[in-house]
Amino acid sequence: MASINEAVLDIKRLDLMACGDSGIHRLDARVKVLVTAIFIVAVVSFDRYELAALLPFFLFPAVMISRSNLPLRFILGKMALLCPFVLVVGIFNPLFDRGTMIQAGGIGISGGWVSFASILVKTLLTVGATLILIGVTGFTAVCRSLRAFGMPGVFAVQLLFLYRYIFVLAEEVARAARAREFRSFNRKGLGITSFSVMIGHLLLRTWQRAERIHMAMLARGFTGALHTRRTSRFGREELCFLLGWSSLFIFLRFQNGPHLLGSLVTRIFP
Repeated sequence: MASINEAVLDIKRLDLMACGDSGIHRLDARVKVLVTAIFIVAVVSFDRYELAALLPFFLFPAVMISRSNLPLRFILGKMALLCPFVLVVGIFNPLFDRGTMIQAGGIGISGGWVSFASILVKTLLTVGATLILIGVTGFTAVCRSLRAFGMPGVFAVQLLFLYRYIFVLAEEVARAARAREFRSFNRKGLGITSFSVMIGHLLLRTWQRAERIHMAMLARGFTGALHTRRTSRFGREELCFLLGWSSLFIFLRFQNGPHLLGSLVTRIFP
């Protein structure tokens, strides 16, 4: 039950971060969404064995976190939650791909381990960039930007509702779990039977509460338009932000940054 409440508070905390007043926060939401999309496309387009070429991309989340004053420990904690899923996805790579690819100090590293590390790095980069985007923009502004880029309004509203109803579902889960524990004695009545009954009641109560919320929104004049607290425009800062980061991502995509750095160092210190 405590973990459910903590999860809800974490999501709300991520939304509250978007109310900051740093230079990154004040940028137009559309340019932040566009730069993040270019970043994600560049990262996922690498081959599974191009692990070293991915490392310079950590510069983008590092700069965004430092310039926007986001809590580093919080972002890293949320990214670490995905590690077990990444482990499930890539754990069989070392078993099926045993060909030696790298020799490090007399130890051969197979292609499976390299591809597994590549999946882990790609996941951390893309998920980290998405969390940072929501933390400096807010989910409503992100949906509004996606609609400005051509996403159908129905899909944008459904995406926003899905995000908001996570809070409704999580609060109902916490309330139902608390009531189930109070009705039990010495852990009796916590079996699968009471759990299945709780899930059934939970779905009905969540559906009814979501319907009441929707009716209240309609009574307040909701027409499907997405409104945000912050109004912004596309100016010189947004243009510099877009051209600077996009050029860097394209350069790092087609040029191996660590290889160029190593060649430069060996040329200076032969």
